[in-house]
Amino acid sequence: MEKVISLILAVMVVSISYAQAINGTWKGMLNAGNQKLEIVFHFNYQKDGNSTAEMDVPAQGALGIPVNLKFLSTDSVSLEVMALLMAYTGKLTDGTIKGTFNQFGMPFPLDLKSGEAAIPNRPQEPKLPLGYNTEEVTFTNQDAGVSLSGTLTYPVDYTSGKKVPVVIMLTGSGAQNRNEEVFGHKPFLVMADYLAKQGIASLRYDDRGVGKSAGSQVGCTSVDFAADAENGLSWLKNTGKFSRIGVLGHSEGGMIAFMLGAEGKADFIVSMAGPGIKGDTLLAEQQNAILKLKGFPPTVTVKALRKSMAAQSSNVWLEYFMNYDPQINLSKITVPVMAVNGSNDVQVLPDSNLGAIRKYLSGKNKKNLIKEYSGLNHLFQHCNLSTAMDYYKIEETCSLEVLQDIADWIKSL
Repeated sequence: MEKVISLILAVMVVSISYAQAINGTWKGMLNAGNQKLEIVFHFNYQKDGNSTAEMDVPAQGALGIPVNLKFLSTDSVSLEVMALLMAYTGKLTDGTIKGTFNQFGMPFPLDLKSGEAAIPNRPQEPKLPLGYNTEEVTFTNQDAGVSLSGTLTYPVDYTSGKKVPVVIMLTGSGAQNRNEEVFGHKPFLVMADYLAKQGIASLRYDDRGVGKSAGSQVGCTSVDFAADAENGLSWLKNTGKFSRIGVLGHSEGGMIAFMLGAEGKADFIVSMAGPGIKGDTLLAEQQNAILKLKGFPPTVTVKALRKSMAAQSSNVWLEYFMNYDPQINLSKITVPVMAVNGSNDVQVLPDSNLGAIRKYLSGKNKKNLIKEYSGLNHLFQHCNLSTAMDYYKIEETCSLEVLQDIADWIKSL
């Protein structure tokens, strides 16, 4: 789901050139009509002419974007990114690069000042000392020849031989690290910390090709990522340290949790904003919700969406997701399931998705908990509907109510 959202948000991405008098980090605020975005550039000046630069758009979780250097001099820059129909020109005057950002023929002023971007306040992230132990671990998907690295977090006051419940955490779509780091937040780090203080262990790991994990996501679908998670579950079982072993998945990770649950691979499932309806329908709903949020009429249909996708380059992951119907797996699940959504989620809409999950799990397990939380977005942050996608600006990483409910539910099993 996040992959498609990133396409919508990409209209603000910009490229930058490099002038010899410019080095280090420069930042500026792009005011593009109804949206303001901080743009950060990291310049690496080289006297041999091989200067490089990278760009960050922190609010969109876009970091380290390579830029195309078109022209540079001691006081001027010019650049373009043809794939995004973008251009930027600027001139260094009195310590400020005064420039113009242009996309699709629309010019916007973009002035840059030297200095590091402000570090966002994230009050829920754990601080040392942790009060519990963590362990760097690896497990292997032998069929794919991929080694996955992660962090096993033990509960507070854990002692050897003490059986405790554990969850393996599965990230949303896109290549993400073990903390599910996105928009300046580290949701899985915050969750692991909270669960440890509630007597619950967790394993979070870097996705294929991310951080310390090997492999690549090229040509992979959710089936491949489910196989990685299944090997993580087997690794946890083989340690002999845990009582109940469950899966906690966010967004696409929730979908994969349903896959594993249908195969009886987990003792319980926690799905956070996991899809309950077919992928193409979900994406059409998602795009219409975002259009409405931005003040445009919701005109996207499944037919139009598929036609648009067909005109683009082949994307194996997206093709699989669009054709995937969770009903097939949900109907087979008998283990306890906790499925939650926020009422302000515009990426996986709660009414249709929770409604389908509730329907297909009806009568399967008396311990099932299906709940919608008022005023929470896709990351389970408190927000107004108008700020449902301002993930970066919101300081809260995950609602304490949701965290407490997850911990209480797992302990009740």
